[in-house]
Order: sequence, then structure tokens, then C-alpha cells
Amino acid sequence: MKKSLKLLGIILFLGALALALTFALAISPTSGSDPTGAAYIATTGNETITDVATTANKAYYGANYVWVMITGFMVFFFQCGFAMVETGFCRGKNAAHTMTMNFMVFLVGAIGYFLTGFAIQFGGSGGAAGLGTGGSALNAMLSIPGLGGILGYKGFMLSGNGIYDPGIFALFFFQMVFMDTTVTIPTGALAERVKYSAVIILSFFISMFLYPLFGNWVWGGGFLATLGQNFGLGHGVVDFAGSAVVHSMGGMIALSSAIVIGPRIGKFKKDGTARPFPGHDIPMAIIGTIILFFCWFSFNAGSTLNSSDFRLAVVATNTMIAGAIGGLVAMFYMWIKYGKPDPSMTANGALAGLVAITAPCAFVNGPCAFFIGGVAGYLVCISVAFVENKLKLDDPVGAISVHCVNGVWGVIALGLFADGAYGDGINGVAGGVRGLFYGDPSQLVAQLIAVAVLVIWGFGVSYIFLKVLDKVWGLRVKPEEELAGLDIPEMGVSAYPDIQLIKSPELDYYSADNIEIKQIKRFKEKV
Repeated sequence: MKKSLKLLGIILFLGALALALTFALAISPTSGSDPTGAAYIATTGNETITDVATTANKAYYGANYVWVMITGFMVFFFQCGFAMVETGFCRGKNAAHTMTMNFMVFLVGAIGYFLTGFAIQFGGSGGAAGLGTGGSALNAMLSIPGLGGILGYKGFMLSGNGIYDPGIFALFFFQMVFMDTTVTIPTGALAERVKYSAVIILSFFISMFLYPLFGNWVWGGGFLATLGQNFGLGHGVVDFAGSAVVHSMGGMIALSSAIVIGPRIGKFKKDGTARPFPGHDIPMAIIGTIILFFCWFSFNAGSTLNSSDFRLAVVATNTMIAGAIGGLVAMFYMWIKYGKPDPSMTANGALAGLVAITAPCAFVNGPCAFFIGGVAGYLVCISVAFVENKLKLDDPVGAISVHCVNGVWGVIALGLFADGAYGDGINGVAGGVRGLFYGDPSQLVAQLIAVAVLVIWGFGVSYIFLKVLDKVWGLRVKPEEELAGLDIPEMGVSAYPDIQLIKSPELDYYSADNIEIKQIKRFKEKV
């Protein structure tokens, strides 16, 4: 009986297979005596080869457009993650100010990039190949002979001959949300004592000028990108998704911001030791970190700008590995050193790992991604302590350590660990991108040049601008406003009107959280 059933099953299977094969041959346009499909093509009502090619071409570009736009939408949601992380790490009396500031910088950044930023960054880039040929209208680059391009100058306000093109608009949208990440980063270092109006001015400066120029040099065909073609330095500066262009740039501005504005009142005691100012809502900060982690998959994988570039699977997986090990290393470091798995440092460790892998994510294997993220988790812990205890800088959310320090580490890591499996043709150089440990020390040299330019341009220029802004406009709120919290003085509303915030009686006069505003005119002492 069992043998009969098995035999019946085999017969039915073979019969079904034969039927399927017959059906497939019957509908195939190349079956029978027409192996080229000529008769099928000539049949009235059927698509020609040209029609099929056109349809395939539209499908290819259509898939790329959907990929780029959807990942761009997800990167926009970075703003929510940053707003929650920064607000959660700040004190409750500044919650409305910090949250609104993070939203405002997106609004300002988007308009600034629309007005001038995009044209400066990509006006001479030729567009993105995966988004069609319309990008060829981006053909105006100012160059220095013997060096290379320094800025584009076509596409201001998305206007000009040939600019009104879907491919260019898609590129603008995707790159705009990247730029807004850079604009957001310094707000963390300025939190709890910066004028809202000063941040508006700074955000316009970054989005219209500071970020786009460096972005042009690396991603827009500028002189850093062509170091390989012009000077034989690997593939030129390579930064797949923005460890340098986005995060290091934002981190350098955060560093200069913290120096110029100075620490919050009461942050450092008279003997120079730092006093902790705990964030008011750690769960909010953790949720923000999870949002950022999720959006980072689009941030990095979306940078392929091409849905058929299957390297995006490697990119996304490396991103996950680096972020996860970064968070774990930071957590265990704090647990071993201080006896508790600090939630805020665990979050910053994960973010540090994500920042560090952003440049090399497409060019390294899994073990290297693990190592890069692990080093980032350790670096963020020792950097936070160094910035606060040695440099005496007040960085409420750790923006300098997460973005500046680990952005630089990510840029260097690419020059060390890129394995040559990917990157053929990047920046006009044949062959895959290889780092020092895979046979090309010149790639590391190019990456180090990028770091040097970041220090000069990102830190140096922003420091000068902030000093001038502080002199002309003023960066910092009045002491009595800072002590009261910026929600009411700056925004006119409180984030928590139904909650009585508890003042801390153990704090000294200069922290003055226990001093009523009416008792304070202006501090004459240097605090």
C-alpha cells in the first residue's frame, strides 16, 4: 500500500512538472522555430524590443527613485531621535527649548540648503548615475588648477537650465536630510545655555556655507575626492555615508561651540572638578537612541543611491554589528569601572559605533565592523571623561565624543581596513578600495588629509564664526534665564506646566538651582 502511494506520488509529480514545462514553452516568445523572437516581435499588438528596453529602463530607475526617496524619508526621522536624545539628557527646565531647537534647525537647514547649499555641494558633480541622466545639468564647478574642484555653482534654489529634473530633486532631498544631521549635532554641545536666535544664525551658516563646501570636496567631485586621480592617493578621500562629511563636521562644530560658549553655571566646582547634571528623562533618551539606530540602516544603506547595488546588505549588516558592539563595550566599561551599566553611556556607545562604521560600512568585512564598533564604544567612554575632566568643556549630551572623536575614527578605520571587495571606479579610480592592512597605504594618507582639512575647516572656521557671532549677537542667555531654565525665558512655555520641578538644595551658589530668580540681578563674578 505504501509503495503504491509513493508510486502514485511520483507519477503525479512528474505529470505536474511536464504540464508546467509545456505551459512555459507555449507562452515563451522564443519557443518553436523562432529562437530570436523575431516573429513574436513583429506580431501586431506586442511590445517591440525597444519597448521592452524602455520599460526595463524605467523599472530600473523607478526602483532607484523609490529606494532613495524612502531611505531619505527615514533619515529625516533622525530629527526625532536626536530631539529625544538631547532633551532626555538635559534637565526638565530646558526640555521645551531643547526639543524645539532640534525641530527648528531642520526647518532652517532645509531652507539654507535649498538657497545655496545644494548648488555649492553638488553644482558640479554631474548628479548620481542611478537617478538618470538629468544630473548632467549639474556641470558648473569652480576649480583650482593643479588641485581640483572647490565649489559648485549651479542649482541655487533648485533653478537653472536642466535643474528641474526628478533625478536632481531626488538627490537634493536625500542630501538635504544628511546635511540637517550635521546642523543638529552642535545643539547638543550648546544645550541649556544658548540663545535660540543664535542657533538660527548658526544653522543658516552651516547649511548654506560650512557644510556644503566640505561636502563638495568629498562627495561633490572636489579636490579631496580627486586625490587619487591627481596625486595617486588611493581612491581619494572615501566616505561612504558620512563619518567625515556629516558626523566629524558636526562634531568639530560642537567642539568649537563648547569652547566659545563655556560651561553651564555650576558645572564645575571652584576646585575645578565637574559636577554631574543628570538628564531628566533617560527613557526618552533611550527611545531616541533606538529611533536613531533604526534610521541608521537607511542612512548608510541608502547611500548606495541604487536599489540594485546589493552591497546594501553588507552595509546594513555591518551597521548593525558596529552599533551593537559599541553599545555593549560602553555598557560593560561603565559597569566594570563604576559598578553600574550606565544607561546614557550605553546609548552613546551604540551611537559611537554607528558613527564610526558610517564611512567604512561598504568596504569592510564583518569582523572588521565588529572591531571598529568595539573601539568606538571604548573611545566614547574615555573621551567623555577627557573632555569634561581634562579639557574642562561642558558637553551635555556627549556630542563631541560621539560625533567628532568617533567620526574621525571611522574615517581613519576605512584607510586601515578597506579590503578591496567593493569600490571599483569610486572617484574615477579603478579597482576596489583597499586600506593599509590590505596593501594600499596611500588610502590611509588620503583619509588623514581629510581629517586635517576637517580640523582646519570644520573646527577652525566655525570657531572664528562663533567668536564673531558671540561678539556681535551674543551666544549665551542671561545668567538668571539660564538658572530659571530656558523654557519660560526663551520659549514662553514650560514643557511640564503641571509638574513642580524639584530644586536641589545641595548645590552651591553658582549652580544656584536653589536660588530664586528675583534674588539674582546679574553675576559679576566669573563663573
